[in-house]
Amino acid sequence: MATATLLADERYWQDLAAAQMRRERLGRAELLNGRLAMLGFLALIGTETLLHQGLLTTLGIGL
Repeated sequence: MATATLLADERYWQDLAAAQMRRERLGRAELLNGRLAMLGFLALIGTETLLHQGLLTTLGIGL
């Protein structure tokens, strides 16, 4: 009985650690996603500044 309890406790702590690692990975992924979005926005602003027209106009989609 004691061995089963120890195995159950070990499984509990392993599951808890795995959940924490998933949360940390998700946090890092969201941080990277946000940073890449900011870079994309800056690239859009830079492109519009250099070409003196909007992105849609540059692509031939807009007016």
